[in-house]
Amino acid sequence: MNTLTLALNLLVIQGALGAVDTLYHHELRAALPQQPGAAVELRIHALRSLLYGLLFAGLAWFDWGGAWLIVPMAVLLVEVVLTLWDFLVEDRSRLLPRSERVLHTLLAINGGAVFALLALHAPHWWALPTGLHRASHGWLSVAFSLFAAGVTASGIRDAIASRRLRRRAARGAKIRFTGGPRRVLVTGGTGFIGQALCRALLAEGHELTLLTRDPLRASYLFDGRARCIHGLDELDRRTPLDVVINLAGERIVGPRWTATRKHKLIASRIDTTRALVEWIARARSKPRLMISASAVGYYGVQAPEDPGVLNENTASQPVFVSELCQRWEAAARTVTDQGVPLALLRFGLVFGDQGILPAMRLPFLLGLGGRIGKGRHVISWVHIDDVIGAIAHLMNNPDPKRAHGVYNVTAPQPITQAEFAATLARTLRRPAWLVTPAALLRLLLGEQATLMVDGQRAHPTALVRAGYRFRFPRLDAALEDLHGAAS
Repeated sequence: MNTLTLALNLLVIQGALGAVDTLYHHELRAALPQQPGAAVELRIHALRSLLYGLLFAGLAWFDWGGAWLIVPMAVLLVEVVLTLWDFLVEDRSRLLPRSERVLHTLLAINGGAVFALLALHAPHWWALPTGLHRASHGWLSVAFSLFAAGVTASGIRDAIASRRLRRRAARGAKIRFTGGPRRVLVTGGTGFIGQALCRALLAEGHELTLLTRDPLRASYLFDGRARCIHGLDELDRRTPLDVVINLAGERIVGPRWTATRKHKLIASRIDTTRALVEWIARARSKPRLMISASAVGYYGVQAPEDPGVLNENTASQPVFVSELCQRWEAAARTVTDQGVPLALLRFGLVFGDQGILPAMRLPFLLGLGGRIGKGRHVISWVHIDDVIGAIAHLMNNPDPKRAHGVYNVTAPQPITQAEFAATLARTLRRPAWLVTPAALLRLLLGEQATLMVDGQRAHPTALVRAGYRFRFPRLDAALEDLHGAAS
Protein backbone atom coordinates (compact mmCIF):
# COMPACT_ATOMS: atom_id res chain seq x y z
CA MET A 1 0.00 0.00 0.00
CA ASN A 2 1.56 3.34 -1.08
CA THR A 3 1.56 6.48 1.05
CA LEU A 4 -1.39 8.05 -0.77
CA THR A 5 -3.63 4.98 -0.41
CA LEU A 6 -2.74 4.74 3.29
CA ALA A 7 -3.45 8.45 3.76
CA LEU A 8 -6.82 8.10 2.05
CA ASN A 9 -7.79 5.11 4.22
CA LEU A 10 -6.88 7.06 7.36
CA LEU A 11 -8.88 9.99 6.01
CA VAL A 12 -11.95 7.73 5.81
CA ILE A 13 -11.43 6.98 9.51
CA GLN A 14 -11.08 10.72 10.15
CA GLY A 15 -14.37 11.39 8.41
CA ALA A 16 -16.17 8.65 10.34
CA LEU A 17 -14.81 9.87 13.70
CA GLY A 18 -15.74 13.44 12.79
CA ALA A 19 -19.29 12.35 11.97
CA VAL A 20 -19.61 10.64 15.37
CA ASP A 21 -18.27 13.75 17.11
CA THR A 22 -20.72 16.01 15.28
CA LEU A 23 -23.83 13.88 15.63
CA TYR A 24 -23.31 12.52 19.14
CA HIS A 25 -21.41 15.24 20.99
CA HIS A 26 -22.38 18.44 19.17
CA GLU A 27 -25.98 17.61 18.27
CA LEU A 28 -27.32 15.09 20.79
CA ARG A 29 -25.36 15.85 23.96
CA ALA A 30 -24.48 19.54 23.75
CA ALA A 31 -27.24 20.64 21.33
CA LEU A 32 -24.87 23.36 20.12
CA PRO A 33 -27.23 24.83 17.47
CA GLN A 34 -29.61 25.77 20.29
CA GLN A 35 -27.02 27.08 22.79
CA PRO A 36 -26.89 30.92 22.96
CA GLY A 37 -23.17 30.89 23.75
CA ALA A 38 -22.16 28.55 20.93
CA ALA A 39 -22.22 31.02 18.00
CA VAL A 40 -18.41 31.31 17.74
CA GLU A 41 -17.83 27.56 18.08
CA LEU A 42 -20.45 26.85 15.41
CA ARG A 43 -18.82 29.35 13.08
CA ILE A 44 -15.48 27.57 13.49
CA HIS A 45 -17.14 24.20 12.90
CA ALA A 46 -18.79 25.57 9.77
CA LEU A 47 -15.46 26.75 8.32
CA ARG A 48 -13.75 23.47 9.14
CA SER A 49 -16.57 21.43 7.64
CA LEU A 50 -16.55 23.40 4.40
CA LEU A 51 -12.77 22.98 4.14
CA TYR A 52 -13.10 19.25 4.73
CA GLY A 53 -15.81 19.14 2.07
CA LEU A 54 -13.37 20.70 -0.40
CA LEU A 55 -10.61 18.31 0.67
CA PHE A 56 -12.78 15.18 0.41
CA ALA A 57 -14.17 16.18 -3.00
CA GLY A 58 -10.74 17.09 -4.34
CA LEU A 59 -9.00 13.92 -3.18
CA ALA A 60 -11.87 11.73 -4.38
CA TRP A 61 -11.40 12.36 -8.09
CA PHE A 62 -8.26 14.42 -8.72
CA ASP A 63 -4.49 14.50 -8.44
CA TRP A 64 -3.29 18.02 -7.63
CA GLY A 65 -0.44 18.59 -10.06
CA GLY A 66 2.32 21.18 -9.78
CA ALA A 67 1.31 24.55 -8.38
CA TRP A 68 -2.21 23.26 -7.71
CA LEU A 69 -0.67 21.34 -4.80
CA ILE A 70 -0.75 24.64 -2.91
CA VAL A 71 -4.55 24.37 -2.62
CA PRO A 72 -4.80 21.16 -0.51
CA MET A 73 -1.73 22.17 1.49
CA ALA A 74 -3.31 25.54 2.30
CA VAL A 75 -6.57 23.82 3.24
CA LEU A 76 -4.72 21.52 5.65
CA LEU A 77 -2.79 24.42 7.19
CA VAL A 78 -5.96 26.47 7.75
CA GLU A 79 -7.67 23.38 9.20
CA VAL A 80 -4.89 23.02 11.79
CA VAL A 81 -5.25 26.68 12.79
CA LEU A 82 -9.04 26.36 13.06
CA THR A 83 -8.68 23.19 15.17
CA LEU A 84 -6.40 24.97 17.65
CA TRP A 85 -8.81 27.92 17.78
CA ASP A 86 -11.69 25.50 18.33
CA PHE A 87 -9.87 23.92 21.31
CA LEU A 88 -9.48 27.34 22.93
CA VAL A 89 -13.10 28.34 22.37
CA GLU A 90 -14.45 25.00 23.65
CA ASP A 91 -12.40 25.19 26.84
CA ARG A 92 -13.77 28.65 27.58
CA SER A 93 -17.40 28.03 26.64
CA ARG A 94 -18.34 24.54 27.83
CA LEU A 95 -17.16 21.53 29.80
CA LEU A 96 -16.36 18.73 27.39
CA PRO A 97 -17.32 15.18 28.47
CA ARG A 98 -14.53 12.60 28.69
CA SER A 99 -15.74 10.81 25.57
CA GLU A 100 -15.43 14.00 23.53
CA ARG A 101 -11.92 14.71 24.82
CA VAL A 102 -10.85 11.15 23.97
CA LEU A 103 -12.38 11.43 20.51
CA HIS A 104 -10.64 14.76 19.91
CA THR A 105 -7.33 13.15 20.87
CA LEU A 106 -7.92 10.31 18.39
CA LEU A 107 -8.86 12.82 15.69
CA ALA A 108 -5.67 14.80 16.35
CA ILE A 109 -3.46 11.70 16.19
CA ASN A 110 -5.14 10.32 13.09
CA GLY A 111 -5.19 13.75 11.44
CA GLY A 112 -1.49 14.19 12.10
CA ALA A 113 -0.79 10.84 10.44
CA VAL A 114 -2.90 11.83 7.41
CA PHE A 115 -1.08 15.14 7.03
CA ALA A 116 2.33 13.45 7.34
CA LEU A 117 1.49 10.84 4.69
CA LEU A 118 0.12 13.48 2.31
CA ALA A 119 3.31 15.47 2.81
CA LEU A 120 5.34 12.38 1.89
CA HIS A 121 3.27 11.98 -1.29
CA ALA A 122 3.43 15.67 -2.16
CA PRO A 123 6.62 15.37 -4.30
CA HIS A 124 4.77 12.99 -6.64
CA TRP A 125 2.01 15.56 -7.17
CA TRP A 126 4.54 18.37 -7.52
CA ALA A 127 6.25 16.50 -10.35
CA LEU A 128 3.02 16.40 -12.36
CA PRO A 129 2.12 19.16 -14.84
CA THR A 130 0.31 22.03 -13.14
CA GLY A 131 -3.44 21.34 -13.09
CA LEU A 132 -6.13 19.03 -11.83
CA HIS A 133 -5.71 15.50 -13.19
CA ARG A 134 -8.64 13.12 -13.14
CA ALA A 135 -8.02 10.15 -10.86
CA SER A 136 -10.10 7.42 -9.26
CA HIS A 137 -9.47 5.42 -6.10
CA GLY A 138 -12.30 2.92 -6.36
CA TRP A 139 -14.56 2.69 -3.32
CA LEU A 140 -12.53 5.41 -1.61
CA SER A 141 -13.66 7.93 -4.24
CA VAL A 142 -17.28 7.01 -3.60
CA ALA A 143 -16.80 7.24 0.17
CA PHE A 144 -15.10 10.62 -0.14
CA SER A 145 -17.92 11.92 -2.33
CA LEU A 146 -20.46 10.95 0.33
CA PHE A 147 -18.29 12.49 3.05
CA ALA A 148 -17.95 15.68 1.01
CA ALA A 149 -21.73 16.01 0.67
CA GLY A 150 -22.36 15.25 4.34
CA VAL A 151 -19.68 17.50 5.78
CA THR A 152 -20.63 20.38 3.47
CA ALA A 153 -24.28 20.09 4.54
CA SER A 154 -23.13 20.06 8.18
CA GLY A 155 -21.03 23.17 7.59
CA ILE A 156 -23.94 25.05 6.01
CA ARG A 157 -26.22 24.02 8.90
CA ASP A 158 -23.66 25.21 11.49
CA ALA A 159 -23.18 28.50 9.65
CA ILE A 160 -26.95 29.11 9.60
CA ALA A 161 -27.24 28.17 13.29
CA SER A 162 -24.38 30.50 14.22
CA ARG A 163 -25.96 33.35 12.30
CA ARG A 164 -29.35 32.68 13.89
CA LEU A 165 -27.87 32.67 17.41
CA ARG A 166 -26.01 35.95 16.80
CA ARG A 167 -29.10 37.62 15.36
CA ARG A 168 -31.33 36.35 18.14
CA ALA A 169 -28.89 37.63 20.78
CA ALA A 170 -28.77 41.02 19.06
CA ARG A 171 -32.51 41.42 18.62
CA GLY A 172 -33.79 39.65 21.74
CA ALA A 173 -36.02 41.73 23.99
CA LYS A 174 -34.33 42.78 27.21
CA ILE A 175 -36.40 41.70 30.19
CA ARG A 176 -36.16 44.05 33.13
CA PHE A 177 -35.86 42.93 36.75
CA THR A 178 -36.45 46.15 38.67
CA GLY A 179 -35.89 46.95 42.33
CA GLY A 180 -32.09 46.80 42.35
CA PRO A 181 -29.75 43.79 42.47
CA ARG A 182 -31.20 40.78 44.22
CA ARG A 183 -29.76 37.56 45.63
CA VAL A 184 -31.51 34.73 43.80
CA LEU A 185 -31.30 30.96 44.28
CA VAL A 186 -32.35 28.92 41.24
CA THR A 187 -32.85 25.17 40.92
CA GLY A 188 -33.04 23.63 37.45
CA GLY A 189 -30.88 26.45 36.11
CA THR A 190 -29.23 24.30 33.42
CA GLY A 191 -32.54 23.30 31.82
CA PHE A 192 -34.19 25.05 28.89
CA ILE A 193 -36.20 27.57 30.94
CA GLY A 194 -33.52 27.78 33.62
CA GLN A 195 -30.78 28.81 31.18
CA ALA A 196 -32.90 31.60 29.73
CA LEU A 197 -33.84 32.82 33.20
CA CYS A 198 -30.30 32.72 34.58
CA ARG A 199 -28.90 34.62 31.59
CA ALA A 200 -31.60 37.28 32.00
CA LEU A 201 -30.84 37.61 35.73
CA LEU A 202 -27.09 37.82 35.17
CA ALA A 203 -27.58 40.40 32.42
CA GLU A 204 -29.42 42.57 34.96
CA GLY A 205 -26.63 42.28 37.53
CA HIS A 206 -28.31 39.99 40.06
CA GLU A 207 -26.32 37.74 42.41
CA LEU A 208 -27.09 34.19 41.31
CA THR A 209 -26.69 30.87 43.14
CA LEU A 210 -27.46 27.64 41.27
CA LEU A 211 -28.34 24.34 42.90
CA THR A 212 -27.29 21.75 40.33
CA ARG A 213 -26.16 18.14 40.00
CA ASP A 214 -23.09 19.25 37.99
CA PRO A 215 -21.67 22.51 39.40
CA LEU A 216 -18.63 22.49 37.09
CA ARG A 217 -20.77 22.21 33.95
CA ALA A 218 -23.09 24.94 35.22
CA SER A 219 -20.13 27.20 35.96
CA TYR A 220 -18.92 26.81 32.36
CA LEU A 221 -22.45 27.37 31.07
CA PHE A 222 -22.65 30.79 32.72
CA ASP A 223 -18.99 31.83 32.29
CA GLY A 224 -18.26 31.51 36.00
CA ARG A 225 -20.63 34.38 36.89
CA ALA A 226 -22.92 32.25 39.08
CA ARG A 227 -22.13 30.44 42.32
CA CYS A 228 -22.85 26.78 41.61
CA ILE A 229 -23.48 24.33 44.45
CA HIS A 230 -24.21 20.62 44.56
CA GLY A 231 -26.24 20.61 47.77
CA LEU A 232 -28.05 23.03 50.03
CA ASP A 233 -25.69 22.09 52.87
CA GLU A 234 -23.13 24.26 51.06
CA LEU A 235 -25.31 27.30 51.86
CA ASP A 236 -24.92 28.78 55.30
CA ARG A 237 -28.18 29.34 57.20
CA ARG A 238 -27.17 32.98 57.51
CA THR A 239 -26.88 33.39 53.73
CA PRO A 240 -29.47 36.03 52.79
CA LEU A 241 -31.64 35.29 49.77
CA ASP A 242 -34.27 37.57 48.27
CA VAL A 243 -35.95 35.14 45.88
CA VAL A 244 -35.94 31.36 45.46
CA ILE A 245 -36.96 30.05 42.01
CA ASN A 246 -37.61 26.31 41.82
CA LEU A 247 -37.52 24.88 38.29
CA ALA A 248 -35.92 21.50 39.04
CA GLY A 249 -37.43 18.39 37.52
CA GLU A 250 -36.39 15.59 35.20
CA ARG A 251 -37.60 16.08 31.63
CA ILE A 252 -41.04 14.55 31.31
CA VAL A 253 -40.73 13.77 27.58
CA GLY A 254 -38.50 10.72 27.13
CA PRO A 255 -38.62 6.99 27.85
CA ARG A 256 -41.98 5.32 28.47
CA TRP A 257 -43.63 6.02 31.79
CA THR A 258 -42.87 2.76 33.56
CA ALA A 259 -43.29 2.57 37.33
CA THR A 260 -39.56 3.30 37.72
CA ARG A 261 -39.69 6.26 35.33
CA LYS A 262 -42.74 7.72 37.10
CA HIS A 263 -40.94 7.45 40.42
CA LYS A 264 -37.96 9.37 38.99
CA LEU A 265 -40.22 12.08 37.57
CA ILE A 266 -41.94 12.52 40.92
CA ALA A 267 -38.77 12.35 43.03
CA SER A 268 -36.85 14.83 40.85
CA ARG A 269 -39.54 17.43 41.55
CA ILE A 270 -40.77 16.69 45.04
CA ASP A 271 -37.45 15.85 46.72
CA THR A 272 -35.81 19.07 45.53
CA THR A 273 -38.86 21.13 46.50
CA ARG A 274 -39.01 19.62 49.98
CA ALA A 275 -35.27 20.18 50.48
CA LEU A 276 -35.69 23.83 49.52
CA VAL A 277 -38.54 24.35 51.96
CA GLU A 278 -36.59 22.63 54.73
CA TRP A 279 -33.59 24.89 54.09
CA ILE A 280 -35.85 27.97 54.16
CA ALA A 281 -37.29 26.76 57.48
CA ARG A 282 -33.77 26.67 58.96
CA ALA A 283 -32.61 29.94 57.37
CA ARG A 284 -32.05 32.93 59.65
CA SER A 285 -33.30 35.32 56.96
CA LYS A 286 -36.29 34.15 54.92
CA PRO A 287 -36.59 34.99 51.20
CA ARG A 288 -39.17 37.61 50.30
CA LEU A 289 -40.70 35.33 47.63
CA MET A 290 -40.55 31.76 46.35
CA ILE A 291 -41.51 30.97 42.75
CA SER A 292 -42.09 27.30 41.94
CA ALA A 293 -42.80 25.62 38.63
CA SER A 294 -45.74 23.39 37.77
CA ALA A 295 -47.61 22.73 34.52
CA VAL A 296 -51.06 22.97 32.97
CA GLY A 297 -51.02 19.18 33.08
CA TYR A 298 -52.42 19.85 36.56
CA TYR A 299 -55.85 20.09 34.94
CA GLY A 300 -55.61 16.64 33.36
CA VAL A 301 -57.30 16.00 30.02
CA GLN A 302 -59.90 18.24 28.39
CA ALA A 303 -62.12 16.84 25.66
CA PRO A 304 -61.68 18.62 22.28
CA GLU A 305 -65.38 19.45 22.11
CA ASP A 306 -65.29 21.07 25.57
CA PRO A 307 -65.30 24.86 24.96
CA GLY A 308 -64.61 25.68 28.60
CA VAL A 309 -61.57 27.70 29.64
CA LEU A 310 -59.32 26.30 32.38
CA ASN A 311 -58.36 29.00 34.85
CA GLU A 312 -56.36 28.77 38.04
CA ASN A 313 -59.42 27.64 40.03
CA THR A 314 -60.24 24.66 37.82
CA ALA A 315 -60.08 21.30 39.61
CA SER A 316 -57.48 18.64 38.81
CA GLN A 317 -58.07 15.07 37.56
CA PRO A 318 -56.89 11.59 38.65
CA VAL A 319 -54.38 11.04 35.80
CA PHE A 320 -50.61 10.73 36.21
CA VAL A 321 -49.60 14.17 34.88
CA SER A 322 -52.23 15.84 37.04
CA GLU A 323 -51.21 13.88 40.14
CA LEU A 324 -47.56 14.71 39.49
CA CYS A 325 -48.34 18.43 39.40
CA GLN A 326 -50.59 18.17 42.46
CA ARG A 327 -47.86 16.56 44.55
CA TRP A 328 -45.27 19.01 43.23
CA GLU A 329 -47.41 22.00 44.16
CA ALA A 330 -48.32 20.51 47.56
CA ALA A 331 -44.62 20.19 48.44
CA ALA A 332 -44.07 23.85 47.49
CA ARG A 333 -47.12 25.14 49.38
CA THR A 334 -45.57 24.19 52.72
CA VAL A 335 -43.21 27.16 52.38
CA THR A 336 -46.10 29.43 53.31
CA ASP A 337 -45.90 27.96 56.82
CA GLN A 338 -42.63 29.92 57.06
CA GLY A 339 -44.37 33.15 56.12
CA VAL A 340 -42.89 33.15 52.62
CA PRO A 341 -45.27 34.13 49.76
CA LEU A 342 -45.43 31.50 47.02
CA ALA A 343 -46.11 31.99 43.29
CA LEU A 344 -46.97 28.70 41.55
CA LEU A 345 -46.44 28.84 37.79
CA ARG A 346 -48.35 26.34 35.65
CA PHE A 347 -46.46 26.37 32.38
CA GLY A 348 -48.00 25.53 29.06
CA LEU A 349 -45.94 24.17 26.17
CA VAL A 350 -42.91 26.48 26.16
CA PHE A 351 -41.56 27.40 22.72
CA GLY A 352 -37.99 28.56 22.28
CA ASP A 353 -34.64 27.78 20.66
CA GLN A 354 -34.37 24.75 22.94
CA GLY A 355 -37.06 22.57 24.47
CA ILE A 356 -39.67 20.78 22.40
CA LEU A 357 -40.04 23.19 19.46
CA PRO A 358 -36.89 22.11 17.54
CA ALA A 359 -38.14 18.50 17.62
CA MET A 360 -41.63 19.55 16.52
CA ARG A 361 -40.16 21.69 13.75
CA LEU A 362 -37.89 19.01 12.26
CA PRO A 363 -40.51 16.95 10.36
CA PHE A 364 -41.94 20.17 8.89
CA LEU A 365 -38.48 21.21 7.68
CA LEU A 366 -38.20 17.80 5.99
CA GLY A 367 -41.61 18.29 4.34
CA LEU A 368 -43.24 15.64 6.56
CA GLY A 369 -45.27 17.85 8.86
CA GLY A 370 -48.97 17.72 9.56
CA ARG A 371 -51.63 17.21 12.18
CA ILE A 372 -51.97 14.49 14.82
CA GLY A 373 -55.19 12.55 14.45
CA LYS A 374 -58.06 14.95 13.82
CA GLY A 375 -55.97 17.79 15.26
CA ARG A 376 -58.82 19.00 17.46
CA HIS A 377 -57.10 18.85 20.85
CA VAL A 378 -56.06 22.25 22.20
CA ILE A 379 -52.46 23.32 22.81
CA SER A 380 -51.81 25.87 25.55
CA TRP A 381 -48.46 27.32 24.56
CA VAL A 382 -46.20 30.22 25.54
CA HIS A 383 -43.07 31.92 24.14
CA ILE A 384 -39.94 31.57 26.31
CA ASP A 385 -39.65 35.38 26.52
CA ASP A 386 -43.09 35.50 28.14
CA VAL A 387 -42.08 32.83 30.65
CA ILE A 388 -39.09 34.95 31.73
CA GLY A 389 -41.22 38.09 31.47
CA ALA A 390 -43.87 36.61 33.78
CA ILE A 391 -41.24 35.64 36.36
CA ALA A 392 -39.75 39.14 36.18
CA HIS A 393 -43.22 40.68 36.54
CA LEU A 394 -43.83 38.76 39.76
CA MET A 395 -40.38 39.49 41.14
CA ASN A 396 -40.75 43.19 40.33
CA ASN A 397 -43.85 43.55 42.51
CA PRO A 398 -42.81 45.80 45.41
CA ASP A 399 -45.16 43.88 47.70
CA PRO A 400 -44.27 40.16 47.35
CA LYS A 401 -47.49 39.18 49.13
CA ARG A 402 -49.39 40.45 46.10
CA ALA A 403 -47.44 37.99 43.93
CA HIS A 404 -48.67 35.07 46.03
CA GLY A 405 -50.98 32.73 44.12
CA VAL A 406 -51.33 30.34 41.17
CA TYR A 407 -50.65 31.54 37.62
CA ASN A 408 -51.23 29.84 34.28
CA VAL A 409 -48.19 30.86 32.23
CA THR A 410 -49.75 30.38 28.81
CA ALA A 411 -50.42 32.69 25.90
CA PRO A 412 -53.95 34.16 25.95
CA GLN A 413 -54.75 32.50 22.60
CA PRO A 414 -54.57 28.68 22.82
CA ILE A 415 -54.93 26.88 19.49
CA THR A 416 -55.88 23.44 18.21
CA GLN A 417 -53.13 21.09 17.11
CA ALA A 418 -54.33 21.39 13.49
CA GLU A 419 -54.07 25.20 13.73
CA PHE A 420 -50.60 24.85 15.22
CA ALA A 421 -49.49 22.56 12.37
CA ALA A 422 -50.84 24.93 9.73
CA THR A 423 -49.22 27.98 11.36
CA LEU A 424 -45.86 26.25 11.81
CA ALA A 425 -45.90 25.08 8.19
CA ARG A 426 -46.78 28.58 6.96
CA THR A 427 -44.02 30.31 8.94
CA LEU A 428 -41.50 27.71 7.73
CA ARG A 429 -42.87 27.87 4.17
CA ARG A 430 -43.37 24.11 4.15
CA PRO A 431 -46.38 21.85 3.49
CA ALA A 432 -48.49 20.29 6.26
CA TRP A 433 -50.00 17.23 4.64
CA LEU A 434 -49.03 14.21 6.72
CA VAL A 435 -51.53 12.88 9.28
CA THR A 436 -50.07 10.92 12.22
CA PRO A 437 -52.70 8.59 13.70
CA ALA A 438 -53.26 9.28 17.40
CA ALA A 439 -53.69 5.53 17.96
CA LEU A 440 -50.15 4.95 16.64
CA LEU A 441 -48.69 7.42 19.16
CA ARG A 442 -50.64 5.79 21.99
CA LEU A 443 -49.28 2.41 20.90
CA LEU A 444 -45.67 3.62 20.69
CA LEU A 445 -45.57 5.90 23.71
CA GLY A 446 -48.18 4.42 26.01
CA GLU A 447 -49.47 6.76 28.70
CA GLN A 448 -46.94 9.44 27.68
CA ALA A 449 -48.87 9.95 24.45
CA THR A 450 -51.35 12.04 26.43
CA LEU A 451 -48.85 14.91 26.15
CA MET A 452 -49.26 14.86 22.35
CA VAL A 453 -52.81 13.74 21.66
CA ASP A 454 -54.72 15.32 24.56
CA GLY A 455 -54.91 18.97 25.50
CA GLN A 456 -56.08 21.74 27.79
CA ARG A 457 -57.56 25.14 26.98
CA ALA A 458 -55.76 27.02 29.78
CA HIS A 459 -56.04 30.80 30.10
CA PRO A 460 -53.63 33.13 31.99
CA THR A 461 -56.44 34.74 33.97
CA ALA A 462 -54.43 35.52 37.11
CA LEU A 463 -51.39 36.75 35.17
CA VAL A 464 -53.46 39.14 33.06
CA ARG A 465 -55.27 40.33 36.18
CA ALA A 466 -51.84 41.00 37.76
CA GLY A 467 -51.09 43.40 34.90
CA TYR A 468 -48.73 41.32 32.77
CA ARG A 469 -48.71 42.21 29.06
CA PHE A 470 -47.68 39.38 26.76
CA ARG A 471 -44.92 40.02 24.25
CA PHE A 472 -46.20 37.22 22.02
CA PRO A 473 -49.95 36.64 22.44
CA ARG A 474 -50.27 35.22 18.88
CA LEU A 475 -48.67 31.98 17.69
CA ASP A 476 -47.67 33.24 14.24
CA ALA A 477 -45.69 36.15 15.74
CA ALA A 478 -44.05 33.84 18.28
CA LEU A 479 -42.94 31.34 15.63
CA GLU A 480 -41.74 34.06 13.28
CA ASP A 481 -39.62 35.43 16.11
CA LEU A 482 -38.16 32.05 17.02
CA HIS A 483 -37.14 30.85 13.58
CA GLY A 484 -37.34 34.12 11.69
CA ALA A 485 -33.93 35.10 13.07
CA ALA A 486 -32.38 32.58 10.72
CA SER A 487 -33.55 34.43 7.63
